[in-house]
Amino acid sequence: MLEVTNLSVAYGGLRALTDVTLSVDAGQFVTVVGPNGAGKSTLFKTISGIVPPVAGRITFQGQDLLTLSPAQRAHLGIAHVPEGRQVFKTLTVRENLEMGAYPKAGRAAWSHTLDRIHTLFPILYERAQQLAGTLSGGEQQMVAIGRGLACAPKLLMLDEPSMGLAPAVADTIFERVSQIHREDGMTILLVEQRVAEALELSDHGYVLETGHMVLDGPYETLLRDDRVRRSYLGIADG
Repeated sequence: MLEVTNLSVAYGGLRALTDVTLSVDAGQFVTVVGPNGAGKSTLFKTISGIVPPVAGRITFQGQDLLTLSPAQRAHLGIAHVPEGRQVFKTLTVRENLEMGAYPKAGRAAWSHTLDRIHTLFPILYERAQQLAGTLSGGEQQMVAIGRGLACAPKLLMLDEPSMGLAPAVADTIFERVSQIHREDGMTILLVEQRVAEALELSDHGYVLETGHMVLDGPYETLLRDDRVRRSYLGIADG
C-alpha cells in the first residue's frame, strides 16, 4: 500500500532523514520507534506532504505521492494524526470531527464513521458541544484520532499518541488503536516512544536512529535484538 524508498530530507542543509526505506501492506500494523530527534515525525510529515524530500520516492497504492499536494494525499485516504494532538481548540468536539470528514470518502461515510468514533470514544459523544481546548490531554488525543478516522482513511498515521499522557490514559489510547486495527482492519502506521507497547501491537517494526533506519522486522525478531533490548526495553544482555 505505502512504499517509502531511499527517502532523504534536509532542514537548512542538515539531514533529518537519510536513505530511509519503509513498506506498509494493506491491513498491516507497522510501528516506527526511536529516540527523540531520530526523524520519526519528519518521516510522517514528508509522507503527508508537509515537508518536501531532497531525494527518494513515496508511493501509495502505486501512485506517486510526491506529485500531489497534502490535500490531494488526504483525498487518497491518508490520515495524519499529528504529534501534540493539534485539535482546533476554539471549535467544539463535534466540529473538530466534522473538520476531519472533508474528503469525499469521509463525507460519504460520515454517519457510520461518527457512530464508530462514539463507540470507540464514548466521552466524545458526551462532550460533543464542549470546546476542544477545554478537554484533558487524553480527551484531546481521542478527538485527534477521531478526526483522523472521520475521513474514512485507508491508512491511519499516528504520531506519538501517548505523548504527555498519564500511563493509564496512554494504555487506553493504545487499546483503542489496537481495537481499530483488529476490528476494522484499518492499516496503521504508528510512531511511538513507548517502544515495548508499540512493537507488541505491530505486525512489523522499524527502528529509526539519527535519521537512519537501522533495524526492522517482526516484534519477535526485534525483541531478540540486543540493541533493542538494551536501549529501548531496558533489558540487560543475557
